[in-house]
Amino acid sequence: MLEALRGLTTGWPAWALDLFRHSNGLLLLVVVFVPLERLFPLHPQPALRRAWRTDAVYYFISSLLPPKLVLMAVAALLWALHSVAPQGLFPALHDLPTTARLALSIAVAEVGFYGGHRAMHTWPVLWRFHAVHHSAEQMDWLVNTRAHPVDLVLTRLCGLLPLYALGLARPGGEQTDWVPLLVALLGSTWGYLIHANVRWRFGPLEQLVATPAFHHRHHEHLGADGRGHGNYAALLPVVDRLFGTWHAPGGAVQRYGTDEPVPAALLDQLMGPFMGRRPGR
Repeated sequence: MLEALRGLTTGWPAWALDLFRHSNGLLLLVVVFVPLERLFPLHPQPALRRAWRTDAVYYFISSLLPPKLVLMAVAALLWALHSVAPQGLFPALHDLPTTARLALSIAVAEVGFYGGHRAMHTWPVLWRFHAVHHSAEQMDWLVNTRAHPVDLVLTRLCGLLPLYALGLARPGGEQTDWVPLLVALLGSTWGYLIHANVRWRFGPLEQLVATPAFHHRHHEHLGADGRGHGNYAALLPVVDRLFGTWHAPGGAVQRYGTDEPVPAALLDQLMGPFMGRRPGR
């Protein structure tokens, strides 16, 4: 079967192969999360809830565009760092056993992601872009994809660049460095779970890993300034505890979204933040 698929896709342009691969990824997510949300719903809502088409388009935008922009930005910043520390500030970190390096990389990246995410809520110019994500008034796994490309690129840079700057990861080389790829994959995959419309609670594990209840509290209805409910960490709630922004999940959130007027049209959502105003104004 795999050989048949390889033969079928031989000669396809790169963009078509990417589109085919990400279409299969979306199908897999549908197969996993739609039944889970039907079996264990937190809020009763249809599988094809409001604005699902827009979020499906965002899935392809966020899958195809930001990774390439992140790679270019990381390459440019590392080039600037190269004269100071060609292999990172602490090159010995790269020689740690793979398991230890992966665990440390997850922790370092999580602090970076946290900082980027918190900045998106704190700085008005960045909130213009992040408000698009918080405009969802119904939550499910697909809301994870509703994010402006600028939001995605900056947040991912905040998480991944420290790995290269410290020496935990190294660009180039003859062999692929799987650690930053696994960190990015874990963060992306976990993002679908914590946005899902499921009523699962993880008991004591909620102190260790982010859960739907933890992140839904973050998505509780916000004012127009973006300052709200903390819980910025994507994977490790301990980071919120360290910086004083942890809030107990509590009961089910009853209202999502924001007072920020975000337009319904996709093109307006993408272009609005560049106009020197918040989306919809």
